[in-house]
Formats: sequence, C-alpha cells, structure tokens
Amino acid sequence: MRYAYFPGCSLSSSGYDYNLSLKYVAKALGIDLAEVKDWVCCGASSAHATSHLLSIALPVLNLSHAEKDGFDKLIAPCLACLSRFKAANVELEHDADLKKKIHEVFDYKYQGKVRVYHPLEVFLEMGIEKIRERIRKKLKGLKVACYYGCALTRPPKVCQFDNVEDPQSMDTIVKALGAETIDWSFKTECCGVSMTLTRSDMVLKLSNDILREAKEAGANAITVACPLCQANLDGRQRQIEEAYKTRYGIPILYFTQLMGLAFGAYPKELGIQKLITSPREVLGSVGLM
Repeated sequence: MRYAYFPGCSLSSSGYDYNLSLKYVAKALGIDLAEVKDWVCCGASSAHATSHLLSIALPVLNLSHAEKDGFDKLIAPCLACLSRFKAANVELEHDADLKKKIHEVFDYKYQGKVRVYHPLEVFLEMGIEKIRERIRKKLKGLKVACYYGCALTRPPKVCQFDNVEDPQSMDTIVKALGAETIDWSFKTECCGVSMTLTRSDMVLKLSNDILREAKEAGANAITVACPLCQANLDGRQRQIEEAYKTRYGIPILYFTQLMGLAFGAYPKELGIQKLITSPREVLGSVGLM
C-alpha cells in the first residue's frame, strides 16, 4: 500500500521521533510512505486566525501536490495538520464560492480526490491481525493511558473517526501489543497546546490535570498520537511538577514507539532517547530497555 505522507513542521523538527517510529512501523506493515513534494506548513493555529481563505488555501496547496502526483490517500500524523486537511476537504465540498476562490488562487484546480487519514485509521483498516503478526515482544507489564487529545475525533462531522467522547482505536492497538490499557476519563481532554505561548499558565493547569488523572488511574506510561500533545505532556512535565509541587515521572511515548518496541525495534531506531521524561525505568522493568 502506498500513501502520500505529510510530515508537517513538527515531525520535521521537534517530533522527529514520531517520524522515525512511524516510518519504522509503516515499513514493517508493508506501507510505503511517499513524502509530499514541496510541502508547506498547513497553517494550523496562525492561518485561520489571520484569514479564512489562507487557512483553506495552505492545506489545499499540499493536497494538490499529492493529487497531482496521483495519490488519493494521504497520511497526516499531526492532529493539527490532520484537522486542517480534513476541514479543507469538507469546506470545499460544501461551499462552491470558497472552492471558486481557491481555484483562483492556484494554477492547479484541486479536485478533492485526496482522502486524509491519521496513521491509527490506516493501521486499523489493515486489521488487527496484521499487527499481531509483526509482534516479536509483548508489552506485558505496561499500564498505558491512551491519550487521544481533543482534535482526533472532533468535530465529528469533519473527523468521522472513532467514538467522539470515548475513542478506542489506540486502546485496541495497544492491547493487541500485550499492554494493559487504563480506563480513565481524560483521554480526549485538551492539553492547551493552542495557548502554549499566550497562556502558559493555562497549559500547565490543563496538562497537569491529564498527568494527575493518568497517574491516579494507575498508568505507568501515557501514549499519544500527536507531536503537539507529546510536547506539552513530556516537555513541560518538569515545569508542571515544580508548579504543582508533585512528582509524576510518567513517560509520554508515541503509540508508534510502542508498536515499534513490540515489533522488535531497538529503542534508538524509534527515537526513544529523545524523550525528556525518561522511559528507562518503566520500559526496563518489563524488559524493553
């Protein structure tokens, strides 16, 4: 299977460990990822606050590149990028005036043929048995809180994936890897990433709530499906601990890193050494490091 692949700004920089682990897992499952040529930032956060036309034009430009190269399926692992791409497709489908304006902006007239997927969608469409076939090392002993974030399933008319309030896609995969998933109520709560620079106090509060709930539910690790969520929960964890005078020490791993470990990859192949909150103690206790 071959997909157009949009790494976006995050997976090309701060989230390169997500990029590494996703490519490893995709290759193991026989998925060919072809990076979109001449891609540009999707405009998440800044573009739609500046201009609605710009917020649609940027994702359409990237979708056009994929469509021109013959792709009708595109993987966007960052939830911000995923949201902007899916929203652009929906708006063009239902707004003829907007579609006309977009066609006036670019020489190429995007036909809306490219369907956008998160990797979770792709892996589940392949079937859980395909994943089980690749397992070399069960993740027995890990108690994982699956954190989906607020944008993977919302708004439902745009995302059209999983249960909006109680998604199970990541849980299904993590369970298949042999880990225990924790039943908790904060799996779709916002971590505050859109306010990272403007209201860092609010980000600390929201992220602390997530870490606290995961810890109290018995998790020894949190797995995520977005580089922005990972940056908040991992990168700010020490700051949160200082602000709230507590200690969490919960590693924040991408679900693709867990899949890669189960598939037999070395931690370095998955970028696990990049994590700020070290997973060595947790992973070492179950023989994974």
